[in-house]
Amino acid sequence: MKKFRKVLDGLSSSSPGGVASPSCGSAAGTPTAHAPTPQDIHVQETLVSENFQICKTVRHGFPYQPTCLAFDPVQKILAIGSRTGGIRILGRPGVDCYSQHESGAAVLQLQFLINEGALVTACADDTLHLWNLRQRRPAILHSLKFNRERITFCHLPFQSKWLYVGTERGNTHIVNIESFVLSGYVIMWNKAIELATKAHPGPVVHLSDSPKDEGKLLIGFESGTVVQWDLRAKKVDFRIYYDEAIHSVSWHHEGKQFMCSHSDGSLTMWNLRNTARPIQITYPHGKILKDGRKESCKPILKVEYKTSRNSSEPYVIFSGGLSYDKSGGRRPTLTIMHGKAVTVLEMDHPIVEFLVLCDTPYSNEVQDPYAVVVLLEKDFIVVDLTQSNFPIFENPYPMDIHESPVTCTAYFAECPPDIIPILYSIGAKQKKTGYSHKEWPVSGGTWTLGSQTYPEIIVTGHADGTVKFWDASAITLQMLYKLKTSKVFEKPKAGDGRAGELVEEDPYAVQMVSWCPHSRLFCVVGISAHVILYRFSKHDANTQIVSLEVRLQFDSEDVISPSEAENNPCFSDPSSHSPQPPGSPGSGTQDSLPCLKVKNRPVRMPPGYQAELVVQLQWVDGEPPQQITSLDINSAYGLLAFGNCNGLTVVDFLQKTILMCMGTLDLYGAADPYQRLTRSPRKNRQSTSGLTELSDNQVSMDMERSKSPTSDHVNGHCTSPTSQPCSVGKPRITGVPEGPRLTRRGPGRPPFRKAQSAACMEISLPVSSHTEESRENSFSRSRSSSVSSIDRDTKESVTTLQFGESYGRKGDALPTACLWVGTSLGVVLLLPISIPTEEEERMEEPITMGPSGTVLMLKGSVLRFAFLDCGGALIQSPYEVWRDPNGPEDPDRPRRRKLVNFSPSSSQEACSDGHLAVVCSEKQAKVILMPTQAVLFTHNITESSFLLRADVVSVCNSVCLACFCANGHIMTLSLPSLRPLMDINYLPLTDLRIARTFVFTNGGQALYLSSPTEIQRLTYSQEMTDNLQDMLGELFTPIETPEAQNKGFLKGFFGGNAQTFDREELFGEAAAGKASRSLAQHIPGPMGLENMKAAAGGVVGDLARARIALDQRGERLGELEERTALMMNSAETFSTHAHQVMLKQKDKKWYQL
Repeated sequence: MKKFRKVLDGLSSSSPGGVASPSCGSAAGTPTAHAPTPQDIHVQETLVSENFQICKTVRHGFPYQPTCLAFDPVQKILAIGSRTGGIRILGRPGVDCYSQHESGAAVLQLQFLINEGALVTACADDTLHLWNLRQRRPAILHSLKFNRERITFCHLPFQSKWLYVGTERGNTHIVNIESFVLSGYVIMWNKAIELATKAHPGPVVHLSDSPKDEGKLLIGFESGTVVQWDLRAKKVDFRIYYDEAIHSVSWHHEGKQFMCSHSDGSLTMWNLRNTARPIQITYPHGKILKDGRKESCKPILKVEYKTSRNSSEPYVIFSGGLSYDKSGGRRPTLTIMHGKAVTVLEMDHPIVEFLVLCDTPYSNEVQDPYAVVVLLEKDFIVVDLTQSNFPIFENPYPMDIHESPVTCTAYFAECPPDIIPILYSIGAKQKKTGYSHKEWPVSGGTWTLGSQTYPEIIVTGHADGTVKFWDASAITLQMLYKLKTSKVFEKPKAGDGRAGELVEEDPYAVQMVSWCPHSRLFCVVGISAHVILYRFSKHDANTQIVSLEVRLQFDSEDVISPSEAENNPCFSDPSSHSPQPPGSPGSGTQDSLPCLKVKNRPVRMPPGYQAELVVQLQWVDGEPPQQITSLDINSAYGLLAFGNCNGLTVVDFLQKTILMCMGTLDLYGAADPYQRLTRSPRKNRQSTSGLTELSDNQVSMDMERSKSPTSDHVNGHCTSPTSQPCSVGKPRITGVPEGPRLTRRGPGRPPFRKAQSAACMEISLPVSSHTEESRENSFSRSRSSSVSSIDRDTKESVTTLQFGESYGRKGDALPTACLWVGTSLGVVLLLPISIPTEEEERMEEPITMGPSGTVLMLKGSVLRFAFLDCGGALIQSPYEVWRDPNGPEDPDRPRRRKLVNFSPSSSQEACSDGHLAVVCSEKQAKVILMPTQAVLFTHNITESSFLLRADVVSVCNSVCLACFCANGHIMTLSLPSLRPLMDINYLPLTDLRIARTFVFTNGGQALYLSSPTEIQRLTYSQEMTDNLQDMLGELFTPIETPEAQNKGFLKGFFGGNAQTFDREELFGEAAAGKASRSLAQHIPGPMGLENMKAAAGGVVGDLARARIALDQRGERLGELEERTALMMNSAETFSTHAHQVMLKQKDKKWYQL
């Protein structure tokens, strides 16, 4: 203790900035002889504000609400635009970049500057943007805002710097890509159509230059009119009129004919020699009826007409076109016509857009298509065209995160190095087969494994009960292993009572997960108030799943008196808390039954995670069980604890018994700090709300008028001190009196509605003067902190649990196993546990535990516990070293449990007499010295808002408290002094999707579900922010542009371009003049002109300049070498002459000179 004999004020002087003053108000009683006092603790903190910085790192998953697609055939990178203004650029695995338009306007179209490292985006706010892709994080170089016309279509010819822009008025403008200004050359709609035509042709839906002559521009109007405009002569070559609206146009590579797709499901082929009528009209999916009429078909939204060297028959690929009679029961389709062979590929989701990938970037060469990229509303696939059965490629990107809606997340950094290979080897057996054997075609960019990488795993829980393990190392994301929790239960059958009502629901939705990577124990909490415990095994097994049922329903009348508490203080007899048998007196037909039925037969389990134990809460008095709000598991103790708004349950999963089942009020014993009013039994019983089906922007009105936003919907608590009981999950109706009909479920109603994804939740607010928009997008900024009196309907829920080695009572001299319990009223309870030490006794003797009477208080619901030794180092929870439960037995070496204990008595010499406990609630954080329970530091984190997430994490070889607030702020506090280190307004508007999925982890990283389909990772570490550039992939790679094929003399003479087409001569300011300033406004990008010029040179220019400089340096070195040689020769000659002169004059007298 000599090392720590410093006064507490020394900590304030040693730490930069202000430090919260210690408060010892709760340190009642006299410490033991060996227990430290606040004056004994001194920790040298190393973290400072300069160690922290917020930065988004990478986004995983499928782009939410995609709108358009583009591909660079030379660079082989692909871009996807979204309705929210996002751009996702993909290359080889590891090359994955997300950028966002500040306006948030939907991206209508994307155009790559092929092999130039740039991208043009056209947005719904009628703005064009030029993005520089020659840097790891793309940036906008220029923007052009159209003021009077709406952009409908863009086309950029290969190796051209002039972009054609079609508008809703039917006009076509031309933009210079380099300067991003409009040319004075405009193709007006009234000049493009015949003067006799009275009707407007409609918006421009297609623009393309003729493969035969770049000076001819094909313009397609929505009404069915197609015009070929001669850019040199500024006149129309021909006009085509068709009765049906046009959706797309595609050229044959020779430029002699093209194909159009129409709104009636037809395809028309047109030849330039005779444009009066189409040479062919086909209805690919429409048949001729008996009366001679054609079947009415859906529109063909896009068609691609491609030729192949290996076949004389072209490929015709289109989406849509099914007959209305058939399409009702069929899914969206992509049709591939190759000669007489017609292949219809059914898709799981509507098709947004598709692209045919070809080897050549030149439109006038044989295209040779090899793949089709299909962008669906909720998926992304690539079809291999080189094989007759058209298999799809195996997607290397994690596009299936949302395969079932995500309901919870967990993030584990610095995992044991062997866990990822093991999960991958098991998960490899789950992969689908039948994929194309060819390499993934989107292979552009470069990416190398960063130097600072360590094993990271992300776990996602889903609405269908699946749990997915992802390898998140080195800012990538790859699927490792999938676990289906629904296989533990029998399938609900129609007509099977209550179970029949759940057939169309999501009864297996995952609400919470707890995982110990060291012991490989995995625990899942489901929405049906069930807990499943899994053990990992490399071998398959055929075992019976043990099922325990718990009756956890208590009222204030159930509080035991002090005399009863004295007679039975520890609840050591598990049988006294066994569930009541079904059909007990006073119960309804559904009472004493769980929501789901566990399989009661031996189940074959493949290698991986195998279910060992299922614990379910029962129905009571016709009421469904309340959802579980907290969970913790400890492999060393062999204990599992979970709680809800009724109380706490502790299960011994080694002996498969219920150790404790107590109401929250019973945990206090005689130490209840509140005056509680009695209430009638189960009046206005809270129903199960939680994961309900909501659209992404829908406002949930589940909360009562006076309910705090920190209720069950945010942090898992049932109620706040000033709130009403949780609602039934139905919208509130203004003006309708609230009675039992609105606040109580009927006996036959299922305990939950369709499981919602955490991705599809919005926070709900109390009904007040706030506008609808504020209710949708933001949290309430106020919460009553009054805890002086408790409403008669209030239930105190268990919000957080933590097993660990601690001191259950103030007078304890040695640490023991304890369970820390935090409640929604800010109360912290300690439950000491007596566990037999010998393994044989552990499996046979009962464990004793019970309330110790210890009570600590904080403002707001308790969110997190953590333990530090007296040196400030984090104390990990003890765990059992993993051993395969189904491994072969060794008769010579009996299998014994190997435990790793990080108790305060063994972590450091200085900690032999105590440890520090970090407790964080929604409002404040406290650091408590154990066992004296003296409050060393208190910090009020927020007054106007509340915390959604708090974690004690390791950063820069130290630890800190990381907090995410409902107002969007991310904060870090030093430990143990709770000194503010960072406070950044990261997300000004926070919805419930982010609130449910935001999680911190070690190494300065965090993640949340940014959309229903995407995971956003971020870092709050300055060190990782500095190294981020080295971890990201390069989007642009210097590649030589392929040369155009030599057509030969005859083709060039008879059918080639008779004259070169100089666009600069036609569209430049000298020839076309300047465009009207009011038509469009040029907006320089944030990079500035100088940076733009430097970036325009790009990597290719840099390499070329470096090569030239190297050559010049070599030439100069050669010249220098020659000059040196000449000087040496001259010096030798001079030396020779000097020697000769010396010999000649050597014997002469002075007067002879």
